[in-house]
Amino acid sequence: MPSLTNAAYKRIPDIMVSVRQLFGIDSDLQVPAFSQKTENVPEVDEAYRFDKNTTLAILAGFAHNKRVMVQGYHGTGKSTHIEQVASRLNWPCIRINLDSHVSRIDLIGKDVITLKEGKQITEFKEGILPWALKNPVAIVFDEYDAGRPDVMFVIQRVLEAEGKLTLLDQNEVIRPHPAFRIFATTNTVGLGDTSGLYHGTQQINQGQMDRWNIVATLNYLPPEQEIDIVLARVPAYKTDEGKKTIAAMVRMAGLTRKGFMAGDLSTVMSPRTVIHWAENAQIMDDIDFAFRLTFMNKCDELEKSVVSEYYQRCFDRTLIEPEGA
Repeated sequence: MPSLTNAAYKRIPDIMVSVRQLFGIDSDLQVPAFSQKTENVPEVDEAYRFDKNTTLAILAGFAHNKRVMVQGYHGTGKSTHIEQVASRLNWPCIRINLDSHVSRIDLIGKDVITLKEGKQITEFKEGILPWALKNPVAIVFDEYDAGRPDVMFVIQRVLEAEGKLTLLDQNEVIRPHPAFRIFATTNTVGLGDTSGLYHGTQQINQGQMDRWNIVATLNYLPPEQEIDIVLARVPAYKTDEGKKTIAAMVRMAGLTRKGFMAGDLSTVMSPRTVIHWAENAQIMDDIDFAFRLTFMNKCDELEKSVVSEYYQRCFDRTLIEPEGA
């Protein structure tokens, strides 16, 4: 469980920052922020590129305590986008992945037996949600549409305007800290998996969906911006030839995304995958082999011919099978 001191608990945003100055976005919006960085504030990624509309939606959540959901294909950087906004505001931020193993007990807490003064006693150990509510923290629920029903109904309680959480076993009502914020990321906007691309997701109660004040959609970045990000992460390619190579890699990623959206591929190259490919190509000194290790080996056997065709288009050469394959 993350920890904050009593002094941290009492903290509230103490400065106002200009969105125009901090994010380079043409907006007059002023957002509260913390002047000092503390524990649980994400590290700033200087190479990160912000999407204007998504950034404004997230900032509205921080500024006006709105519940913000960010929807989009996987690999678009939804969770990272929220974290990087929080990092610029010095706002503590915690991510919770709502996979099938996260239960109501994990969120709320449970009774545990502890030893005090030589005697066994039962104490209530609070979960992540009561802790977050009591602190100046932005909590991000990843894969929101994959959460278990019992977990979703717990979260629904804190989506109201006042967001109070009642712990029946403890006869306690927790009122949220003034700087508590709540966000979520999702692939399907609560409508379930109609495409077959996101197994394990489910429809979200529409009563709960109505409680999300803002829903933003984050798509993949334009190729020019993605090239800049990869070059910032792997500066060894900042040569004329290297830039051409990175541009071809980004084109390849773009084709896999189009194939994914069309249902031709079940695996997609995210910007993170392109960065890993560029890094591995440096290590292996072989772009083709690095591509196999980074992406091709993750693909379904029946789809590898499609991927090879994409590769031929981008690099004007056939992706040769390795020896012994």
